[in-house]
Amino acid sequence: MKAVAFCALFLFLVGPVHLSPEGRPRLREFGLKTGGLEPGPLNAITDVAGVKVGHLTLIEGKDVRTGVTAVLPHDGNIFQEKVPAAVYVANGFGKLMGSTQVEELGNLETPIILTNTLSVPTAADAVLDYILGLPENIGVESVNPVVGETNDGWLNDIRGRHVKKEHVLEAIRKAKTGPVEEGAVGAGTGTICYNFKGGIGTSSRKLAASRGGYTVGALVQTNHGGNFQINGIPVGQKLKESSGRDSANPGMAEEPMTEGSCMVVVATDAPLDSRNLKRLAKRALLGIARTGGYYSGSSGDYAIAFSTAKEVRIPHRLASPTQTVTLLRNDNMSSLFLAAAEAAEEAILNSLFKAQRMEGRDGHVVEALPLDKIKELIK
Repeated sequence: MKAVAFCALFLFLVGPVHLSPEGRPRLREFGLKTGGLEPGPLNAITDVAGVKVGHLTLIEGKDVRTGVTAVLPHDGNIFQEKVPAAVYVANGFGKLMGSTQVEELGNLETPIILTNTLSVPTAADAVLDYILGLPENIGVESVNPVVGETNDGWLNDIRGRHVKKEHVLEAIRKAKTGPVEEGAVGAGTGTICYNFKGGIGTSSRKLAASRGGYTVGALVQTNHGGNFQINGIPVGQKLKESSGRDSANPGMAEEPMTEGSCMVVVATDAPLDSRNLKRLAKRALLGIARTGGYYSGSSGDYAIAFSTAKEVRIPHRLASPTQTVTLLRNDNMSSLFLAAAEAAEEAILNSLFKAQRMEGRDGHVVEALPLDKIKELIK
């Protein structure tokens, strides 16, 4: 009975593997899927109408492997049309600048920027330039930049602080709707996940019309460790056993730290306030656990969630001292919770499937997830 239950968790490859233009497939292009809900058309955070994503990738010489990823909730002036938002922290060994004001006021007024640990202040300064430079924001004297990070110092010369303000501004300018580039790009250029090359990943879920027809999308910056699994199968352990080496990734120059961080950004078009967005963010962090992470002691595992629904936006200036909004009831949140967990899980897997082998600082090498071996394990 145990063997039957074990196999029931596994999803077999169906038909040939279809490669994306970049050469490495996403999870579903590989023939696997996770969860029971259907993704949106792009299977990306940009399936939530209005959400835009931009990357700036820095690969220079042998030592610079880093970048910036910007997530914009809508294409208007975010400061003037703030969106409800919330943060949930699984383990706080990290830097999510601006989180206390999001927690206090329940809204987001800038793009969300992801980068490396030592570039957070530079990114925040760039966001100030961006917001203060918008014509409608003349006279604004207080802005809350939201910047998250993971530490890419194994592959990247992080102490060199190579991310500059112009790089952050370019990522914001390049932000667009449509397909999202994944893998070793933007803020995921130098990151490591489960001892393989990690990076940026994204996914989405679309609820049935009977459940509101809402969309939930997730984007992740993966740089964490744990006992890697796909659909409950201990893939990391099986790869370790098949390699005959202590490391699940025998191609590394030496073993990097298995602890690390993961940033999760969640967007939805459901009309939610900050209280229920915090509940949604909490469930999105289950995506880390579902792939084998455990919020280790030196991890910064954060989720920030926001709603793009126009009816719940918060105008910066409002003549009336009160605001009336229509919100989704608590009784209708469970489907969104499931969608957030599934989208975050698949986003993490997409970051691994899409990322390619990378050489970096001091000759360090991180191999890509060996898809040929994954295929054999599935057979």
